Amino acid sequence: MGIRVVEVRPGFAAAELPPEPNVNHFGVTYAGSLFSVAEMLGGLLSLATFDLDDSGELAGFVPLVKESTIRFRRPALGVVRASASLPDDEVARVRADALATGKGEFVLEATLTDAAGEVVASTTGTYQVRRLG
Repeated sequence: MGIRVVEVRPGFAAAELPPEPNVNHFGVTYAGSLFSVAEMLGGLLSLATFDLDDSGELAGFVPLVKESTIRFRRPALGVVRASASLPDDEVARVRADALATGKGEFVLEATLTDAAGEVVASTTGTYQVRRLG
């Protein structure tokens, strides 16, 4: 898909999707590619925001997507940028829930814009950081 991660920091993730190889049979970005670049932001944001590494506060936790919906607004042309953010107070709540119950759930909204800066799609996903095992 050629996705390029352009920015990841605690509470924020953004990635870009090139037109090729993601163009469909009538010359606009394929719907499945738009969905994929938006959905992956939840995992990127989780890894950058929550201390999931082997020695971290949430060691043994993994990011999971529970559900996700997309709303297509207009055909996408050119490079598409997807971005999503999670406010600090929500990060604190998810972390506290995860430590107390073994899972922390959050809703993440992503916006996808085309090369002209027009919103081409938006997603809403429910994610978790969850202890496995």
